[in-house]
Amino acid sequence: MLSIRCKCCNKEVHGHTAQARSCGCPNLATVRGDRISAVDLNEVIIISSPVEKKPESLFTNLEMAEIEARRKRKVRKLDFEVR
Repeated sequence: MLSIRCKCCNKEVHGHTAQARSCGCPNLATVRGDRISAVDLNEVIIISSPVEKKPESLFTNLEMAEIEARRKRKVRKLDFEVR
């Protein structure tokens, strides 16, 4: 749930659905889902924002260890003697 406070009218606006909510003053601080809009965004304070979920890894721990081992490998240069 996203909550903001408009500094102009000192009203708190909570947005937890896709429906738009507005403070009603000339600044028109609006919350629609996870988006904030206003005439002057300098007059808006974010009180609380939704917690971002950390994306889950597509690889298992064993696969990640193999990837890291592969990344640490060094390239060997071979010198050949030309006759």
